[in-house]
Amino acid sequence: MKKDTLLKSTLILAAAALVARALGIFQRVPLDYLMDDLGNIYYNNANSIYLLLLIVATAGIPSAVSKMVSGRYAVGKVDEAQQVYRAALLFGLIAGLVITAGLWLIAPFIAGTILKEPEAASAIRAIAPSLLLFPMIAMMRGYFQGRQFVAAGGISQIVEQILRVMAAVIIAYAVYSVNPDNNEGIASGASLGSVFGSVGAFVVMLYYARKLKASDRLEPRTQADASRPLRLRSIYKELFSLSIPVVVTGITVQLLYTMDNFMIKSLTVGHYDAVTINHWAAVYGMNAQSIAGIPIILAVALSQSIIPHISSAHALRDADRVGHQSSLAVRIALFSGMPVVLLLGVGAYSVNGLLFEKPTGSQIVAMLTLGTIFQIGMMVTNSILLGISEPRKATMHALTGVLLKVVLSFALAPFFGVYGIIAATTVCFIWALVFNVLSLRKRSRFKFLGKRWLTFLLTVAIVAAAMGLAEWGVLALCSGLPDKLAFFLSCGVMAGVLAVLYPAMLVYLRVVTAEEIATYPKPVRRLLAPFMKLRSRSTAA
Repeated sequence: MKKDTLLKSTLILAAAALVARALGIFQRVPLDYLMDDLGNIYYNNANSIYLLLLIVATAGIPSAVSKMVSGRYAVGKVDEAQQVYRAALLFGLIAGLVITAGLWLIAPFIAGTILKEPEAASAIRAIAPSLLLFPMIAMMRGYFQGRQFVAAGGISQIVEQILRVMAAVIIAYAVYSVNPDNNEGIASGASLGSVFGSVGAFVVMLYYARKLKASDRLEPRTQADASRPLRLRSIYKELFSLSIPVVVTGITVQLLYTMDNFMIKSLTVGHYDAVTINHWAAVYGMNAQSIAGIPIILAVALSQSIIPHISSAHALRDADRVGHQSSLAVRIALFSGMPVVLLLGVGAYSVNGLLFEKPTGSQIVAMLTLGTIFQIGMMVTNSILLGISEPRKATMHALTGVLLKVVLSFALAPFFGVYGIIAATTVCFIWALVFNVLSLRKRSRFKFLGKRWLTFLLTVAIVAAAMGLAEWGVLALCSGLPDKLAFFLSCGVMAGVLAVLYPAMLVYLRVVTAEEIATYPKPVRRLLAPFMKLRSRSTAA
């Protein structure tokens, strides 16, 4: 098995996440037709709690495993790395048992007392068994990432989503066929699909674990193993010292979304009518979060793939490599994330109308999606700080950002409703990103855009204006066509404008330089080559 480079690792994980996200949206579209607003709320609440607990149980440990394994392999401590892996699997097994049983028992309390939606208890209980295997799956993915073999995790993620989506839609439709008004049962059936996904992902990881073990037996070690026997206590002490800060930073995004789901009702009651509040909650949970989750796909992949590369360089005290890899990761995240944010944010009306039953609530989708560019930066810089053994800095920035978000939500929600709550969430992302970047500049040779920020912002403004004009023009011309067809054509034209204008402006305004482009993968160089030639000709003329 051949190790993956940073760019290859990122592309594999991004492709897997993109497929998973597309399947996730595919699942939500039929569910949107099968359930009304109340059913969507039950399912969204169960899914939000599941994702939050999954991050608590797994987010920190796999990242810590990845860092500890990669650092030990870099200096030849192979046996220690294996001891870390076995200890992580043991923790995953215990965590899965405890969280599954706990969620099943307290589901009625969460649904009735906290969420004020007693009927959501069945959906929460239906999704609980999927937490049994996912902690161990996450530990295995962290180990493979630390060894710089990411294909296993990517394939397991795709298999998981395929099985989850198929099972969720089939079971939900079966319940709907019996009783179309049974929102509680339909939401529970959709939640149960996650259990089938977890089983499929676990089987895939077991297959690759056996394959890697066989490969290790055939490959002799090139250096003496400087490992020593480790006690479980010392392993867990190191794991938790790294993972607890990572849990806090990793949980930030899902915590904010979960808080938003709760705050939409709790902070707006008495200021707006119940129909409006329920509509906001349903659109935010079903439409906005689904679409806003697309731009961060590459950031999630980068956040996972950058850790072993930064950790290896940091373990070898290679400051130049740490700075180069960090800067490259953030530039990839920004340059690749921005066009997706623009397409889904500026074109939110067409995208929302194309994917879901109606385009209502598109302003909510646009506002949440446009703010994800700061979320992308926060996630990638969090992982870089972990790689250089500074996770506490990222934790402090995330916690202070969440506190600021809570204060702003209470202040803005009575006046601006859901839009004030989303604005507070975006401020949290900006706060954490700014302080992460300041910390990186103090502790590494981190370089980014420098004086090119103004030209990059000008590029974004020009492309956004062109896309907005294109959407308005296409929808006006297609006013007599079926809505879905008009939305499809509008999305296609906006994507075409974006595909041509965005790279052209990056090159023409010198946001990216010829030296930088030379370090990019061949497909990216080929994409930008025609624009480089045009700029050279215009300069020569």
